[in-house]
Amino acid sequence: MNLRNLLVLLLTLLGSIARADVPRAPVVATVDSIGITVSDIDRAVDFYTKVLSFRKIAEREVVGEQYEHLYGVFGMRLATVTMQLGDERIELMQFIAPRGRPTPPDSRSNDRWFQHVAIIVSDMDRAYAWLRQHKIEHASPGPQRLPAWNPNAGGISAFYFRDPDGNHLEVLQFPPGKGDPKWRRGSDRLFLGIDHTAIVVGDTDASLRFYRDALGMHVAGASENYGGEQERLNNVFGARLRITALRALGGPGVELLEYLAPRTGRPMPVDTQANDDWHWQVNTTASVAAADAAVRAGHYTYVSAGPQSVEGRAQLIVRDPDGHALLLRDSSDVEGKLP
Repeated sequence: MNLRNLLVLLLTLLGSIARADVPRAPVVATVDSIGITVSDIDRAVDFYTKVLSFRKIAEREVVGEQYEHLYGVFGMRLATVTMQLGDERIELMQFIAPRGRPTPPDSRSNDRWFQHVAIIVSDMDRAYAWLRQHKIEHASPGPQRLPAWNPNAGGISAFYFRDPDGNHLEVLQFPPGKGDPKWRRGSDRLFLGIDHTAIVVGDTDASLRFYRDALGMHVAGASENYGGEQERLNNVFGARLRITALRALGGPGVELLEYLAPRTGRPMPVDTQANDDWHWQVNTTASVAAADAAVRAGHYTYVSAGPQSVEGRAQLIVRDPDGHALLLRDSSDVEGKLP
C-alpha cells in the first residue's frame, strides 16, 4: 500500500472514531405529561382536584381534520384538561365525539393495556386514610411494603386504586436512599408529584429496542419483584415481575412491567383507537423527523397518518410493541416544513 492510500485509510478511521465519540441526541427529550382518556371530564377533574390535590392549569376543546389525522379518529371532537401536581402533569382527555369503547370490566393488572401513574406521597398511612375517606375503589387490598431482601425495591410502600373511570393509579412512598432525592425534600403536602407511568409489556427486550434504542431513553434501574406483597399490590396471584425503569432527559419515567409469571395477561386489542377508554398516551417533546424515521426503520405502528402539522408544530402518535401510545411533539415551530 502506497503512502497516499495509507493516509486516506488513516483519515477514514480517525473520522469514524470521532463520529463514534459524538453522542447522538435522543429522539425523545422530555416526558411532558401522561394522557388519560376519561368518559366524563368534569367528574374526572373533580376527583383529581379534590382527592389527589391536582390543580387545573389549562383546558380546551379541539376539532378538525388536522386532529383527526393526528389521533386517527374520524369526525372527532376532543376536550382536554391539563392538571398539575408538583412539577408533573397529566392530561385528561374526553372524546365528545365519537365515543369509544369502555374498558373491559374484568381488566387485570397483567393485561397489556394496563397503565398507571405513580403518585408520590409524603406519608403512606395518611394517604391511605385520606383515600378511604373519599371511598376510592381498591385495586390492592391495602398498602404493601416491599420486602427488604429485594435490594432495589425493598422498603417501598405502594397501593393501587382506581379513579371514577376505573383507570389504575398508584400512591407510592420511597424509603430513605431510594427514588429521586426531590421526593425527600421537606414538604407539608401529602401528594407530591408523579414519579413515573408504568406499562405492562410482553417482552422487555423488545420494548427496550423501542424506548431505548429507537427513541433514546436511558435505563435508570431494574429489579425482579415477587412474593406475597407484590401479589397483593398487583392483585395477581403468583405475580413475578421484571421491572425496568426508563427516563428521558426530563419529566416522569416510563416503567416497563413484564410479568414473568403468570403469563395469562391479555394483549392490547389490535383495533384499539385513541377514543377507547383504555387508551393512555405518554406526551413527549421530541424530534418528530427522527422519531418518524425510527418508527419506519423498526416497523412499529402509527396511530397518526404520518407526522402532522398541528398548531404550528410537527406532531405524531405511534405505538410501542405492545400497543401503548406515545405523542411526539417538536419543540419548535415547523409550519411549512412537513412534506
